[in-house]
Amino acid sequence: MTRFVCFGEILLRLTAPGRELLLQTPRLETHFGGAEANVAVSLARFGHDVRAASILPDNSIGHAARDALRAHGVDATAIRFAPGRMGLYFLTPGAGQRPADVLYDRAGSAFAEAAPDAIDWGRTLQGTDWLHVSGVTPAVSANAAEAALAAMKAARAAGVKVSYDANFRARLWEARGDDPRPTLDALFAEADLAFAEARDIALITGKRYESSGDAIRAAFDRYPNLQRIAYTTRKAPSCDQNELGAEMHTRAARITAPAKSITGIVDRIGGGDAFAAGVLHGLAEGADDQALLDFALAAACLKHYIPGDANLVSEEDVRFFIANPNADVRR
Repeated sequence: MTRFVCFGEILLRLTAPGRELLLQTPRLETHFGGAEANVAVSLARFGHDVRAASILPDNSIGHAARDALRAHGVDATAIRFAPGRMGLYFLTPGAGQRPADVLYDRAGSAFAEAAPDAIDWGRTLQGTDWLHVSGVTPAVSANAAEAALAAMKAARAAGVKVSYDANFRARLWEARGDDPRPTLDALFAEADLAFAEARDIALITGKRYESSGDAIRAAFDRYPNLQRIAYTTRKAPSCDQNELGAEMHTRAARITAPAKSITGIVDRIGGGDAFAAGVLHGLAEGADDQALLDFALAAACLKHYIPGDANLVSEEDVRFFIANPNADVRR
């Protein structure tokens, strides 16, 4: 069984109900999430041994967040508790031509304030095959950025493969007031697998590329450890209907998965995390590149029909969807 460790901040999400604006009525729906936690939950539901590494506030909310991960089969023994508050984000769901809106409230959280060496990476990574980190973490605070880089370097030194999701969050970086490029460049350099698009690569290099292919080649040239780059392609005529495709590049080949139409979207938050988990699952299972990408795209599509941050489908659910894309009832 492949062993994964996912490192990042676990968040409490507060969502306006239905299609309401935030606090249009005095009610909010709650979910626990966060990019790396979403990947951890999905991988666990695909049958993998997954450990979440994070810092949570030592209070009832932090304990509930840990227990929520445990409920999905995620190992929470590398979660540490510390003084501070829970990181939050508020979501106003989109509707039609009105886009969804995310408001972060993460400054001063227990995770953001934790010392960079709060987690013993030698112990946490023992017996691990993959470490997954995202670009959200370094945007949270300077301490979190240092911790993410330390985790990736420790993984590489231990022979653990590193998965990195670019996940650029402009609002968080603006709040930090720092130039993200040096930090993100250092994180990219440690990755074996990157979930990134041409715009992520252009952000770091400061260059404009004529095509996505040019950006991908530039990334492979710049980062010798990098072996794969994967990403989804999205067209969004409205919040209720999207066209989602996917591409993956190795140093020798480009693999594509044709776009699928997603209608009647319930919740698109976490779709990229579902895709990342699908790719990691395929690599762990030794699937060929085309089958791997098709599975990851199908998993991402299914997430759009599940409320909350995390993709709660099983491997069987994804394979059924691939084989029966128009089924309305399973009997």
